[in-house]
Amino acid sequence: MTKDGPQYKLRCQLQGHEEDVRGVCICGDNAIATGSRDKSVRFWVAKDGEKGAYTLDKTLIGHTSFVGPVAWISPSEEFPAGGLVSGGMDTRVVVWNLETSSAVQDLRGHELQVTSVSVANNGDFLSASVDSTIRRWRKGQTLDVLKGHSGPVQAILSLPTGEVVSGSSDTTIKLWKGAECVSTFSGHSDTVRGLSLMPSVGILSASHDGTVRLWAYTGEQLLEMVGHTAIVYSVAAHSSGVVASGSEDRYAKVWKGGECVQSIPHPGCVWDVKFLSNGDLVTACSDGVARVWTTDSSRQAASEELEAYEAMLLAHESEKKTVGGVKVGDLPGLEALQQPGTKDGQTKIIREGDSGVAYSWNKNEYKWDKIGEVVDGPGDSLEKKTLHGVTYDYVFDVDIGDGEPTRKLPYNRGQNPYDVADKWLLNEDLPLAYRQQVVEFILQNTGQQTPQQFDSAYVDPYTGASAYVPQQPGWTAPRTNGSPQSSSFALKHVPKKGMLLFDTAQFEGIFKKLTEFNTAISGDEATKATALSEGELMRLQAVLSILKDTSHYHVTTFAEADFGLLSKVLLRWPVSNIFPGLDILRMLLLHPHAAEHYAKDSNMGEDVVIDALRRANTAPVSAANQLTSARVAVNTFRHSVLREWAKKHREEVLDLFAECYHSSNKNVRLALATLILNYSVLLVELKDEDGQTQAISGALEMAASTELEAEVRFRALVALGSIIHGGQVKNVVQDLDMKDIAVAAVQSSVTKLCEVGKDIEFLLKKDKHMPNSLGSSST
Repeated sequence: MTKDGPQYKLRCQLQGHEEDVRGVCICGDNAIATGSRDKSVRFWVAKDGEKGAYTLDKTLIGHTSFVGPVAWISPSEEFPAGGLVSGGMDTRVVVWNLETSSAVQDLRGHELQVTSVSVANNGDFLSASVDSTIRRWRKGQTLDVLKGHSGPVQAILSLPTGEVVSGSSDTTIKLWKGAECVSTFSGHSDTVRGLSLMPSVGILSASHDGTVRLWAYTGEQLLEMVGHTAIVYSVAAHSSGVVASGSEDRYAKVWKGGECVQSIPHPGCVWDVKFLSNGDLVTACSDGVARVWTTDSSRQAASEELEAYEAMLLAHESEKKTVGGVKVGDLPGLEALQQPGTKDGQTKIIREGDSGVAYSWNKNEYKWDKIGEVVDGPGDSLEKKTLHGVTYDYVFDVDIGDGEPTRKLPYNRGQNPYDVADKWLLNEDLPLAYRQQVVEFILQNTGQQTPQQFDSAYVDPYTGASAYVPQQPGWTAPRTNGSPQSSSFALKHVPKKGMLLFDTAQFEGIFKKLTEFNTAISGDEATKATALSEGELMRLQAVLSILKDTSHYHVTTFAEADFGLLSKVLLRWPVSNIFPGLDILRMLLLHPHAAEHYAKDSNMGEDVVIDALRRANTAPVSAANQLTSARVAVNTFRHSVLREWAKKHREEVLDLFAECYHSSNKNVRLALATLILNYSVLLVELKDEDGQTQAISGALEMAASTELEAEVRFRALVALGSIIHGGQVKNVVQDLDMKDIAVAAVQSSVTKLCEVGKDIEFLLKKDKHMPNSLGSSST
């Protein structure tokens, strides 16, 4: 959108970062600093005698993870050439002296990512963090810790009067005097991500709800600016009254009087925007480039550079163009029409140039008939939906019926609908039997006829390993003279490689239930001594925030106090209330630092994991404890450092969960089958004969039961097949020929899910003492 009046055009591009430019700050009249995901801070200076261009002057290295916010320190006796303050994912606040290009302070105290930094008029540094706090720093030490937000603090702003303004994922804006919150502004419906001062007027805010708002210092909302179609990350104002905002929709928008007067397209997400004193605009983009824009024709880039930028945008749009949810570039070419169709009326979409053209198979004439060009639209549709702060192509309202509330089902074009259905059913705790209905619902409501060229061996919802798909063609062993061959088999499912996990969670629901139980415990005289304080609850909420951000597991860690708080819940709370703690433990075991912690503690004799599993399965066992504790056991197989723990406790763990077979909850039965499958993989790898025998015992019972769900029997069969294929159980498999026959029988059963008792019972006849129920081989 553009309006009459001077329009911003490209002035220059600051190229040098290797990844997203996440933050920008203006340094005096002739310099710019940028922070990037490439872990560096870069300092750019305007070239003498060259209009508009900036050159890289310094690259500051010191952060160990990506850098976001950067703030300018004006020249002083301590910083003769000025300085910078930066914050990063590594939880650190680093102070840089530009005269020496060195880090002079490394401020540590935040427990999670630093999201915003600011320099107060009196020289204090301020920082905000995902740990829900704001810290004020003076002379290298924490002066104050401002607490009050119930969610991560995403932005801070130092006012000329000395007050501090903060924006948070709890959707509020708070005004602070000293360490005291004196006012809370409410109005946004989602995370407040960016803040800026509107000189002589008030405070601007940018939000995940897609809006930019202007507030009076008293908290009254003065103006709402609507125009972005996705999360708005940043906002800035110039003394002239012009406002700019940056968004995930790949636009920087310019506003006057609350009206959008220009939308400046970018090749990626616009993370940050700042105004130079002369009115030029600086933007930070996810393509790794910071750009300066100007309305002054004398400072605009040469026509060749402007044309090159426009060409890049066009190429980017072409790459994003989709047909039927598939990128045009990913469609098959005309050579695909050389393959005949499988049925009359079958359709194919073929790439011709930069368009998708539909063809239909004419069975009578044995040829492909051209139907016409398929018109879809850009991959980044302006009608994307947001759920829990994440943008999707579709967010469906699904009516489950039976008085159940409507559920939200998110979906992106090009995703495997079977994978989406599996994960959604797991998250919503709905029966896996709904899988095919959910897939058909997705296909119907996204205009797809059939899944888009997905491999017939669909992936497991947890790890990407092979999973059973209803009505998938069965595997047939090659035969000679009516008998299975004993030389080689084209195995699809066995032996299983890698482990299955339960790696998705409803973090908000876990914390809500934890808080609910804590309130009840604190109100009971008999248990109130074990209740968590408000601060301890916030620490656990911060733990969940780390666990939710799986992309940064490699740089995040936990404090000893965090593990201690969880142990308090698991080992001291009433048994009926510990399942939210078990769910936290389940997800913690997926984190490498937590896995190392629990493995180390186990070796030192303080085994919280096994103690928690024992306690959770003390009779009478609740279904919630049984399910969450079984999933805890499954996730101990994620990291090699804990697999020694799984081996050590194998006999007890399998005995503990033997009763899961008889549970009326199918999710409990699925957890047991997954546990046995993981043990089968580990025990074959370790060549543990006793362990393999115990695993076969449990797997056989589940695989042979025609009353169990297909997915449960599938996993039990894969466990059997994996042990038979690569195991060392001599009493079960006597020679190679029988081993191949056994593998063929199990593999066939896996894909067909037929009655398997007759297929494999002959394998057990040689050992009449083999246990016929899940438990240790000595029982």
